[in-house]
Amino acid sequence: MIDTIIFDFGDVFINLDKEGAINRALNLFRIDSFDHDMIKINQAYETGLISTDTFENFYLDKYPFLSIEELHDLWNGIILDFPEYRLKFLKTLRQKKEYELILLSNTNTLHIDYVKQTVPFYNDFKKLFDGFYLSHIINSRKPDREIFEKILDIHSLNPKTCLFIDDTPENTQSADLLGIKTWTLDPSTEDIIELDKRLTYLSL
Repeated sequence: MIDTIIFDFGDVFINLDKEGAINRALNLFRIDSFDHDMIKINQAYETGLISTDTFENFYLDKYPFLSIEELHDLWNGIILDFPEYRLKFLKTLRQKKEYELILLSNTNTLHIDYVKQTVPFYNDFKKLFDGFYLSHIINSRKPDREIFEKILDIHSLNPKTCLFIDDTPENTQSADLLGIKTWTLDPSTEDIIELDKRLTYLSL
């Protein structure tokens, strides 16, 4: 019996353009692949280990032909729209009072600030959760085991009664190892509003 649902944010509720963002970054930086230091700085930013100023200065120093506006446009270009029907779905799920609802997202200050500016119902969305955890605030990121253990501990959860929904297999595989039930949602063919079907399947 599932009593807790843990949701990812990107490509579960808000649509992302991951492939397009990667291609635009490679073109703008004039590179064929991302350097190790770029991956490292991005992960440090996602876990709140460095400030936005430090993050920005790293890229502006590494690519001095960039303006800060170009950097911001590139960084936030991954974020698309948040269909309001998904908010309505979540409100209906909340009203049923059958599950503890938790959000667990890998993100960063620039992305969340952008979402707050472009999604008018962001605060309403946030209020629907019993726990709302962003990687740069809790200093951990998926797929690290630590971030799942934190959530389980904070909410005194039994992993066997939790369902974790994420679009990244690496993240759901990590949760699987802790005994958490998972749904690796494919945003190209599936939608979070199909959750009832998944819950029915898990209860069989």
